[in-house]
Amino acid sequence: MTRAFIALGANLGDARVTLGWAMDQIAGLPGTQLTRRSSLYRSAPVGSSGPDYINAVVEVETMLAALPLLHALQAIEQAAGRKRPYHNAPRTLDLDILLYGDVRCETAELTLPHARMYERAFVLLPLAEIEPQLVLTGQLQAIQDQRVERLA
Repeated sequence: MTRAFIALGANLGDARVTLGWAMDQIAGLPGTQLTRRSSLYRSAPVGSSGPDYINAVVEVETMLAALPLLHALQAIEQAAGRKRPYHNAPRTLDLDILLYGDVRCETAELTLPHARMYERAFVLLPLAEIEPQLVLTGQLQAIQDQRVERLA
């Protein structure tokens, strides 16, 4: 089993309901157990437009290799109606593998750790909530000007 962290985000439709549904779908993946989930967070779009995003991070233990996990997450996005009309378009659902064990890779299809995770408050704050030792104080200070609100 490999421990992985997955970021979830949505800003179209009922984003809270979609994220809950997506967490259930992730928990149902073969050989995968969802072990922890962060609170939900609201954030302004970064490099995009549209309504605010609802974001979260989950931790899983999985027997899936990194690439099959990515493909399974993309299938969940498709099932939620994800369209990719242009780069950074508003989304019904966005799922990104942030960390997959200690794996480091950079291919056309998958980069681990996620290339921009340390630049995004909507990723680092929920990640720090469930696994504080993975996020350094300096990393949190670097993103403190980004508007992110933890939801009740």
